Amino acid sequence: MNLAGTELRNLASVLADDPLRAVQGLPGVTSNDDFSAQLSLRAAPFNRIGVYLDGILLHSPLHTIQNETGAGSLTLLSADMLDQVELHAGPIPVPFNDRTGGAIDMRYRDGDRQRHFLRAAVSASNASVSTEGPLANGRGSWLVSLRKSYLQYLIQSASTDPTLAFGFWDIQGRLSYDLAPSHRVSLSVVQGQSGLNREGAETTLGLNSIFKTDYKFSLANAASRWTPTGRWLIQNNAAFLRENFENVNRQANPLSGGNYHEWVWNSDNSWQQGEHATLYFGANVRHLADQGFLNRITTRLDDYRRDAIRPSAHLSQEFRLANGRITLRAGGRTARNANASIGLAATTKTRISLSFGAASQLPELNQIRNTKLNPERANHAMFSVEQRLDEKTRLRAELWHRADRDLLIRPLFDPRILNGRVYTGNILAPWANAQRLHARGAQIFLQRRSANGLTGWASYSYTEAPGADYEQKHTMNVYSSYRLRPTVNLSARWSYGSGFPIRAYVTGNETQYRFSETRNLLRLPTYHRLDLRANKTYSRKGWQMTLYAEVVNVYNHRNIRYDEIRSVDARTGITRLGFDKLFPILPSAGLSLEK
Repeated sequence: MNLAGTELRNLASVLADDPLRAVQGLPGVTSNDDFSAQLSLRAAPFNRIGVYLDGILLHSPLHTIQNETGAGSLTLLSADMLDQVELHAGPIPVPFNDRTGGAIDMRYRDGDRQRHFLRAAVSASNASVSTEGPLANGRGSWLVSLRKSYLQYLIQSASTDPTLAFGFWDIQGRLSYDLAPSHRVSLSVVQGQSGLNREGAETTLGLNSIFKTDYKFSLANAASRWTPTGRWLIQNNAAFLRENFENVNRQANPLSGGNYHEWVWNSDNSWQQGEHATLYFGANVRHLADQGFLNRITTRLDDYRRDAIRPSAHLSQEFRLANGRITLRAGGRTARNANASIGLAATTKTRISLSFGAASQLPELNQIRNTKLNPERANHAMFSVEQRLDEKTRLRAELWHRADRDLLIRPLFDPRILNGRVYTGNILAPWANAQRLHARGAQIFLQRRSANGLTGWASYSYTEAPGADYEQKHTMNVYSSYRLRPTVNLSARWSYGSGFPIRAYVTGNETQYRFSETRNLLRLPTYHRLDLRANKTYSRKGWQMTLYAEVVNVYNHRNIRYDEIRSVDARTGITRLGFDKLFPILPSAGLSLEK
């Protein structure tokens, strides 16, 4: 599945302008948290899904509060900058390394090489400006986008509750230039900052409560794309990314902080050996360094400093047989990653495919302590049948299975009943390769794509993954867009989920919860939400103005998310759980000006 153009912009929403929120609307993707850009895929959590930008694996590309699991988030990348987004939900292609649940491949677009464009937009939460144009008489281009939130100022002036005063800004740019007709180089940069400021709430916060946060993200990526002949494609990237954060209490004492940086070289190449065969090959070297700390009041609980060099290489071969009706592909990556697939065009409109894959994911540096940790591993298998109903419409059905092993969890982190007694948990519990899971399911979706008229999809997914924190058995994602007139576009998005587990060792009901010996016994209620959007464009003497109107959660369904354990009676095991209400019916509007 891929997103581009109008689909990407509409699903990113007026409220957020967030490409990961657009991905949340794709078939098989689950996300029942209106506040978060993170998502899950076939019961795999977000930290097992790789987000790649122009071939570079991003570590934490989110405006959020670091070290806070229940914090909201927004993607650092602007939808205006992206050419397309692809989702790989099944066996992960071998060029995507170090993730086991799936891959989201984002690609920046080049600026316009013919004329200058300027676009300014305002929405309910932020304002943005982007501009682009030709470079060196059309041999290159440039593109710059700047976003700044102002929602925090509205909250501070209109609400007596300052706890939601979260703001951000980011700037992104891209230069591309043709050294020769067959050789293009580019440089992309991203710089962003976000933070929470709870000034005015000092008297309500404890000494271990977050008062202010600061998070900075930087990325620079230099790339080369060279086609020395019609059969060769040589691509190389050299990138540097850095993340810094600090959370402080009301007395300005640090509660937690961290400094992560990474140097990356990535190569992804292909050699077309003839009309019916292509060889793909490449390599990747990552130099990672991470350090951080965790405090409680003035006591240093945790302090870590780690670095590592992680090299890998991949190779795969593709054959196209029987006049292209049969496609065979097999390959592997070091660290015991592999992928194999066979595709058969049974008729001109029917295609059958079977694929297998093995993926691994190395531990984060801050998870490594005094014990050795093995990579997490996952074996994927998928069978699919796709039927073309016409040139614009397809119907696709999939059966899939994923076997996870050596998953990293903290066995003694969560409070529960342990050995017949109330165990209150350990925030410094070590990580261990202590979990195995089997996830399986089926998915069917109908998709129609058209430049004019009706476009979109309707999908249903069934997932069974006993013991998984993000097992949602029934998921439906529906998106439709219709160009009513050349200047008027209407779109709708509906999502349904049967409910995630409450990720805690609890049993009971809304009147009383009690600790148990088993995790994920209870589930959240069903989640569903309908969003409607209308775009209207006006053109005047070289300017183009587009008005956006959006209503989130049109029928005002009460959706909630699980937050945390708020209190516990250590004698009886009776506990109070925290739940957050998600978006009510929420109208928003915005406009953009283009020249």
